[in-house]
Amino acid sequence: MCGICGQFNFKSRQPVDLDGIKAMAKVISHRGPDDDGFFISGELGFGFRRLSIIDLALGHQPMSDAEKSVWVVFNGEIYNFPELKRELQSKGHVFRTNCDTEVIVHGYKEWGCDVVSRLNGMFGFAIWDAKKRRLTLARDRAGIKLIYYRLQPDGIVFGSEIRSILAHTGEKPVLNPVALNLFLRYRYTPSPLTLFQDIQKLAPGTMLVIEDGQARIKRYWDFKPQPFDPPPTAAEAEEELLSLYKKAVRRQLLSDVPLGLLLSGGLDSGLLLALMGSEGSNRQTFSVGYGPANDADDELTHAAFTAQRLNAPNASVQISQTDFETILPRLTGILEEPVATASIVPMYFVCQRARQDVKVVLLGQGPDELFGGYIRHLGIQYGRYWRSAPQFLQKWVGSGLSTLPRNEAIKRALYSIGETERLRRYQQIFSILPAATIDSLFRDGLLPRGSGDEILKCWDDLGTLIESVDELTGFSFLEIRSALPDELLMYTDKISMHHSLEARVPYLDHEVIQFAEQLPAAFKVRRGERKWLHRRVCSRLLPGEVVRRKKRGFACTVVDKWFRSSLAPMMDQVFGDDHSLMYQYLNPGPVRKLYHDHTHNLSNNYKILFSLVFFEQWLRAYMRS
Repeated sequence: MCGICGQFNFKSRQPVDLDGIKAMAKVISHRGPDDDGFFISGELGFGFRRLSIIDLALGHQPMSDAEKSVWVVFNGEIYNFPELKRELQSKGHVFRTNCDTEVIVHGYKEWGCDVVSRLNGMFGFAIWDAKKRRLTLARDRAGIKLIYYRLQPDGIVFGSEIRSILAHTGEKPVLNPVALNLFLRYRYTPSPLTLFQDIQKLAPGTMLVIEDGQARIKRYWDFKPQPFDPPPTAAEAEEELLSLYKKAVRRQLLSDVPLGLLLSGGLDSGLLLALMGSEGSNRQTFSVGYGPANDADDELTHAAFTAQRLNAPNASVQISQTDFETILPRLTGILEEPVATASIVPMYFVCQRARQDVKVVLLGQGPDELFGGYIRHLGIQYGRYWRSAPQFLQKWVGSGLSTLPRNEAIKRALYSIGETERLRRYQQIFSILPAATIDSLFRDGLLPRGSGDEILKCWDDLGTLIESVDELTGFSFLEIRSALPDELLMYTDKISMHHSLEARVPYLDHEVIQFAEQLPAAFKVRRGERKWLHRRVCSRLLPGEVVRRKKRGFACTVVDKWFRSSLAPMMDQVFGDDHSLMYQYLNPGPVRKLYHDHTHNLSNNYKILFSLVFFEQWLRAYMRS
């Protein structure tokens, strides 16, 4: 796990300055404190920071073949590199290391850009083909790792983090109002956009190829799920899913350094612990919570119970409201892109604790999106019944709900379920407020017409891939390729790597994803039970108390309460001050009305207000003169 950066002056052909590349690498030294490396060849320059995980002695980057015709800088892990290495050796390739990076070098020489489709892992990498003068950037299928880039008049600069690009330009950043509109509507910014004008991020499963003076983006992961015909029996699906889980965990336990697990009290991380045990792995676990004084149903108690029942050591960190208030302002700079979700706080502290003992951790992210683990998935699964109800009944129920205070979530759910066009229906489900409400916050003339629909352009090449699947699977497909990588996986990468900690997510192995996307919705939500098939697998390996435990999220209940109490004075200051930076872009009147209605119990605007506070903090971190 590392940090990469680079520059390619493919238009101007001007030589790259080594000092500039070193400056780009220096600002991401937290991603790789063990080593650095640089490569300059005329108009091309690579920078690298290394966190040593595999082949500690010989994994130095940038790495090339013996002829120095192909160069690679790589952030991530290729879990199937032993198999690929054997295949390439059988074709005559000679390896000098036991590092997964070298598989990318020789794989590119054998298969060209198609090497990316043969990789099982998480990655963001750059390949320089010296003979063809071709640069290829690629991001893994699930979007676990990131690649940011900026196309400039003379060429391109790129990096694992935005700060490398800002270090290169030295210019004051400019806000992208369209991206801001999407952030306020969805609480994250979908790929390829960022809040920084002209700085983009590669979407999951895509590559950017620059050759002959032209840059083009290609989606290499174009998997189009076709439902199993005939569908498997429940027993067959359960066996296959368990087998895929075991293979994914076995692959991702590959490491030459200590490895652990972030353990909550829930199903998903508990199953990972059981699977790690079946592989004979070191099973040091790390948990975060708040103690009984703050949480009567404390997450730490549940995590300790799971660890004890599965005979694994457990280290915990207990955080207070003071800890929360201290770290919250720092998270804006760590994340680079604002994400308005409470789970960033416990993630910071549990990663900090884990890094004291290990360099690598496994996380249980993925099953909620793959198998319908959230409340919204119930509405998606059974929404067809609402759409088939007579119009008079829909209007009658809707008008009744409109008289209830603080019922925005219910109204939004009914509105989205009633939308007839599929992608727009999904768009409404993701939204925290209607487009018209968000648009009304902006100053006149700042926002291009239709900005709230820009997410449909982000999904443009995904819509045709879900034509054959049911409603729930189609939504899950977009969650896996958009919401999950651009929100949860983004902040997981930034926070874990801030602590020089590698985070792996076995449930997002692309073989697991593709299997789940071919299953009918009844294997995910059945008779109101969420994650139905996943729970069947868990029931085989976990104690009944863990399987039956109510879902709580990643220790966020208390943090939500702290947000409300801690941010109240800040909200008064931010929303009441005419000099708040957000008012350069937003109208004070509509913003203050949201705050007034919320504090007077007329509506529940907590999510958008929290997003606005984060936006103000982001402006102060990056846009202040």
